[in-house]
Amino acid sequence: MKIYTKTGDKGETGLYGGDRISKASARVESYGNIDELNAHIGVAKSHIADETVIAQLKKIQFHLFTIGSEASTPIDKLFLANGKARLPILISDKEIEELETWMDAMEEQLEPLQYFILPGGGTAATFLHVARTVCRRAERSVVFLSQSEEVRPELIKYLNRLSDYLFVLARFMCKLQKETEEYWIPRL
Repeated sequence: MKIYTKTGDKGETGLYGGDRISKASARVESYGNIDELNAHIGVAKSHIADETVIAQLKKIQFHLFTIGSEASTPIDKLFLANGKARLPILISDKEIEELETWMDAMEEQLEPLQYFILPGGGTAATFLHVARTVCRRAERSVVFLSQSEEVRPELIKYLNRLSDYLFVLARFMCKLQKETEEYWIPRL
C-alpha cells in the first residue's frame, strides 16, 4: 500500500464514517493542531532522560492520538445506536485526574511560583514550553469546533489540563537538569 492516496488533492479529506470535508474546516484544524502538539511532545521527550517523565509523555502521546481520533469523528458517527462508542477508547475524567496527580507530585518539589516565567531554562524545558503553547492552540481550536459542532467536554478539559501539566513539567525539568528559570519581573 502506498502512503499517498491522491484523494486529498482537491483540498478535502475523509473522516471516520466516510464523510469528506474541506481541509480548511474547524474539525481538520483541531485534529491537525492536536497532531502538531503530539510531535512537539516527541521532540521534548527526546531531550529528557528521566524514565518516569518519559513514561508520562508516552502515555500523553497515546492519549493525544485518542483525542485526535475523536476530534476527527463527527459526534453522530462516534456512537452506535446502542450508545456504545465506535472508537476503541475515549478520554475520560480518569486521564484528566492522572495529569493532576502528576502535576501535584512535581509541584511538591518546586519552589512556589512568584513571577511569570520566560520560556527557556534548558533544551527540554524550552521544548516543553513550545508544546504548552501549541497545546493552548489545540485547545482553542477544539473550543472553536465546539461552537459549531458537538464535542465531548472531556476533550477540552484534557487539553486545558495538559497545558498546565506541560508548564509544570517545564519547570520540573529545569530543576532536574539544574538549569535556571528566567522570570519576567516588570519594573515598578
